[in-house]
Amino acid sequence: MPFHLDGFDLDAFVRDTLAEDLGEGLPGGGNDVTSESVIPADARFSGAMDTRDAIHVAGLPVAEAFFRALDPDMQIEILVEEGSAVPAGTDLMRLEGNARAMLTAERSALNTMQHLSGIATMVAEYVRVMDNPDCTLLDTRKTIPGLRHLEKYAVRMGGGANHRMGLWDAAMIKDNHVLVAGSVGEAVRRAVEAGVKDIICEVDRINQIEPALDAGATRLLLDNMEPPTLREAVALVAGRVPTEASGGINLDTIRAKAATGVNYVSVGRLTQSAPAADIGLDFTPL
Repeated sequence: MPFHLDGFDLDAFVRDTLAEDLGEGLPGGGNDVTSESVIPADARFSGAMDTRDAIHVAGLPVAEAFFRALDPDMQIEILVEEGSAVPAGTDLMRLEGNARAMLTAERSALNTMQHLSGIATMVAEYVRVMDNPDCTLLDTRKTIPGLRHLEKYAVRMGGGANHRMGLWDAAMIKDNHVLVAGSVGEAVRRAVEAGVKDIICEVDRINQIEPALDAGATRLLLDNMEPPTLREAVALVAGRVPTEASGGINLDTIRAKAATGVNYVSVGRLTQSAPAADIGLDFTPL
């Protein structure tokens, strides 16, 4: 089945990324000067992409698209499943085709694989440490511009789930919205009157919970609360709406915060700060 993400144009992403690397539109740009000057046009390579780290795999269909964009007839065999956990030294993909195409696409394909697999691997570690099937790990909007759909896809490959995709699919009332509206209750009331279906309201004090719920909030984001306060908040909400813990959540704190009874924990660093996985590609002339 072709790779598809709602709202994401894979062909455009591949085209724009390759154009950036090739310098299209710049003086003297538009080609791979190294490959074209050193490698004969009809030379062929075989290649193996492998990981030097233990990772959760994400991005293989996107990497494949880079190679096929430059050599539609390239033979490509994907060796592992997306989202799978593999040990260091695992071959991920085998390729055979035009050498110039393979070399020109290499960096873009690897950059994508390294970044997305790095995210998936960090997410999987957070899920493992959280160790709580009753609590769902969420990402945030702290994504690299232009890569949100791919990064949130990688979160899913690591075993997490996605928060809202953007500013359009749910209201999230935060402190600055409350500052203008005058109160938590008034901010939520305005969103309700505007016909917004999903209204997430951030609260950082226990006494904000009832006003938010009374006004019609459909989810509460419990911001920067320590576990005792989170437990108190969850007890007060009493299941009326889902609850989410956010702020100050890392590998040292996630288990305790998830154990308070919240439905979700959200972690910005999953997409903001995940280190790249060490993935390489080795070629053999044919």
